[in-house]
Amino acid sequence: MELIIYALAPVAVVILYIYLKDKYEKEPKRLLLISFLLGAIVSIIITTILYGVFDLALPLTNSLSVWQQFVQAFFVVGFSEELSKYLIVLLFAQRHKAFNEPFDGIVYAVMVSMGFAATENIFYVMESGPSTALLRAFTAIPAHATFAILMGYFMGKAKFSSNRIILNLTGLCLAILFHGAYDFFLFIDFIPGIWVGAFISLFIALILSRKAIKKHQEISYFNIEEE
Repeated sequence: MELIIYALAPVAVVILYIYLKDKYEKEPKRLLLISFLLGAIVSIIITTILYGVFDLALPLTNSLSVWQQFVQAFFVVGFSEELSKYLIVLLFAQRHKAFNEPFDGIVYAVMVSMGFAATENIFYVMESGPSTALLRAFTAIPAHATFAILMGYFMGKAKFSSNRIILNLTGLCLAILFHGAYDFFLFIDFIPGIWVGAFISLFIALILSRKAIKKHQEISYFNIEEE
């Protein structure tokens, strides 16, 4: 039980942070919970299926091949995980009447992503212990959150735009890009010092995420301060 708490604590912190940033019109807690559970269960199932397909189509035959690790990072892990989250936001949250302002794209994308991250983190922490929980609390969990914020920013814009398809896909592609970059530098850690690239990409994603949150706060339909 203690390890599970360690695994879920950083997830809870991210959820609380985004919930508080949704300053002008909170989302129904029931929908937030459903989004979280869909991420924790359905997104994991979709990802597992996609992993199986990619293992057959694009097997990793040489772990020291930079190109193969590039493919694994962007086209297997990044694509599979972000697509599974994207589909839930697209087919469930974005269609709901409670999704009534651009900031909601960030809220629901993060809830789905944190559901995914919670399940993933439990597996990692149960296998490797508290030290892994601490490391992932400052790396993998914030990374998942930033990928979701960037995706959600564009999916929030898409809901209220005539260019819905383009904006939705832009969010998906941006999440895949940063997810793939983060993983790629970690996957090729056989190159001395290259892992620094993962933290640079995460830092850039964090900066962009802060700007995305602020931008959607400013244009909130419920921000009477701007009226």
